[in-house]
Amino acid sequence: MTTVDVAVPARALAIGAHPDDIEFGCGATLAKWAEAGCEASLLVCTDGSKGTWDAGADIAALVARRRREQSEAARRLGALGEPRFLGEVDGELEVTMALRSRMAGVIRELRPDVVLGHDPFKRWRLHPDHRAAGFLCMDSLVAARDPHFFPEQFREHGLEHHRPAELLLFECEAPDHVEQVGPAQIEAKVQALLAHESQFVSTHGISGDDDGTGMAAFRARVVERCRDAGRRAGLPYGEAFKRVERV
Repeated sequence: MTTVDVAVPARALAIGAHPDDIEFGCGATLAKWAEAGCEASLLVCTDGSKGTWDAGADIAALVARRRREQSEAARRLGALGEPRFLGEVDGELEVTMALRSRMAGVIRELRPDVVLGHDPFKRWRLHPDHRAAGFLCMDSLVAARDPHFFPEQFREHGLEHHRPAELLLFECEAPDHVEQVGPAQIEAKVQALLAHESQFVSTHGISGDDDGTGMAAFRARVVERCRDAGRRAGLPYGEAFKRVERV
């Protein structure tokens, strides 16, 4: 059975492997919740330093640019404050206790009712960062809810354990939940993705001398994916997730 629309959370935290992953995975949902008063926050695991096909690129400049783009994208979604960055090297994200501690600390600090992240179990997923980010998200949620994980976080920073009510996994293998979105939220998603100008060629399929054709095709692809997701629940548009309620 496919469920539709969780209650709008007071606080939500979306966790992505790279700058722009959150927007692709759940941007319209975050925009919808933010419009309704949700405090939506973003946590990005890597620095995006491999996000170019230019072998001679200035990597330090690219990393700085991608941070700026992510901040603008978050603003366009209506997210709360600046995105958080773990700053791990793009393509080298690993599931470690140190990163689990850092991510659990963010969950304990922000205290989201809903956490959103990559589905790490999707078959034939090529990018290792997406797998790692998904496992880190789930492992960190478990750690954040249990007071016996990382007790030093409370002793040193006053961060008490916190149990979110829901986990929604995007890019999922077997979606069973749809968040209904409308044209305004889809447009916010598109605009947030277009904030990532460094990704026009490598990810969005928009050439540097685009006459508008590539931009229109990109927008159409985003809309069509939302239409496909909505069809799962008999809705005009949506974003699809694997829903984990018992966290």
